[in-house]
Amino acid sequence: QVQLVESGGGSVQAGGSLKLSCTASRYTFSTCGRGWYRQAPGKEREMVSTINSDGRIIYADSVKGRFTISQDNSKNTLYLEMNSLKSEDTAVYYCAAERYWGWAHNPSCAKENYWGQGTQVTVSS
Repeated sequence: QVQLVESGGGSVQAGGSLKLSCTASRYTFSTCGRGWYRQAPGKEREMVSTINSDGRIIYADSVKGRFTISQDNSKNTLYLEMNSLKSEDTAVYYCAAERYWGWAHNPSCAKENYWGQGTQVTVSS
């Protein structure tokens, strides 16, 4: 079955940086939606950054200018580079990728996501 595996999380001091990776198996990142979400303790899951099916990149206001989403098709991996981390960035970070039919270069996007298991990011002040 499809697996999305996140890595790169950890503990860092405020102002530091981390780079998260999301590697997919039995799934090829396509032009369908893909991105990163996070969930802090006691809060709902929220969008951090996504690449939409039309290619637009969206960032949550709270991370604009600090986080960068990117994709390496040769490695079938999605990244989230996080700089100037703040304590409020502490959360479990999840990778998501939209289901699709057909070929990755010409998909029919399904409007439903596959999800990774999450990776913990802890920022201490």
